[in-house]
Amino acid sequence: MPIKIYQRGKVWHYRGTVAGRRLRGSCETTNKEIAARQAAEIEAREWKGRFDGPQAILTFAQAAIMYRAAGKSDTNLEPIEDYFKDMLVKDITPGMIRQMAIELFGHCTGASRNRLAIVPARAVINYAAASKLCQPIRIEKFKVETAEKGFATLEWVQDFRKEASPQLGGFALFMFLTGARPSEALEADINLSKATALIRASKVGHEREAHLPEMLVVALANIPMIEGRSLFFYSSLDSLYPAWFTAVDRAGLERLTPHCCRHGFITGLLRAGKDVKTVEWLADVSAETLLRTYAHAIKDRRQTDVLTDTLVTQPIVESARNRRKIGTT
Repeated sequence: MPIKIYQRGKVWHYRGTVAGRRLRGSCETTNKEIAARQAAEIEAREWKGRFDGPQAILTFAQAAIMYRAAGKSDTNLEPIEDYFKDMLVKDITPGMIRQMAIELFGHCTGASRNRLAIVPARAVINYAAASKLCQPIRIEKFKVETAEKGFATLEWVQDFRKEASPQLGGFALFMFLTGARPSEALEADINLSKATALIRASKVGHEREAHLPEMLVVALANIPMIEGRSLFFYSSLDSLYPAWFTAVDRAGLERLTPHCCRHGFITGLLRAGKDVKTVEWLADVSAETLLRTYAHAIKDRRQTDVLTDTLVTQPIVESARNRRKIGTT
């Protein structure tokens, strides 16, 4: 049965069977002529898909609908949908996606273009490809200029605490002494009597138990509780940042972010002589990420002096005496 249109209230709908597939839906218009044209286009597209394969008719908009229906995140997807609209997925090239990123997010950094445009567009197309509806796509990301982050020290954290509220100061010390990420610290289950904290590692999808040094137990025990609030008071990072940077500026400190406390945890352990495997386990991070992202070099070229610091003069003197003896024989 070919697709026909019918009216439900004032809005026109369509229904029918094309190539053995039953179709029905709303034309989302009260204009009969527009509805009839839509129905004809749907019927033609279905026949084309029957003979030429699904990729002949799959549009980016349709692929995005499938992606959402599968429960995938649609964050940042709406402007990309508006850009490609009903363009066939098979006609979308990697270069077109990079151009879309430039046109929509030209004012952003390379990292932001990758996150806002490249990643969601690629995810939609490759999800459809996994369903055998189109070919997968590979897109070269924009170059990312990575500025090395600073890292907190215990001295920085203690100076910060002097200008911060007890909750915010405890939050900073907790991250520095457990290596928790900011979002993990806000949701940690803290047991002061056992000096432990259960940290749900959001990025890697499992949990770890962190030890609480005595200094941290004392600091957390002295935080006044506010009814209806968590220990660290803040419910999200967005609400925390203004107070954080106000305290940083008031203390006259380097403008480090909360995440820099985790950097300080890892760097501090490494500089204290803990081996990479131990720090990897304590911080719940891969050795590769640990060294590439979290470990910070001691940028003092005089560090090479350590090669001679262990030498003593006695062996040099003995060597000179031996050479003289050999020369006289």
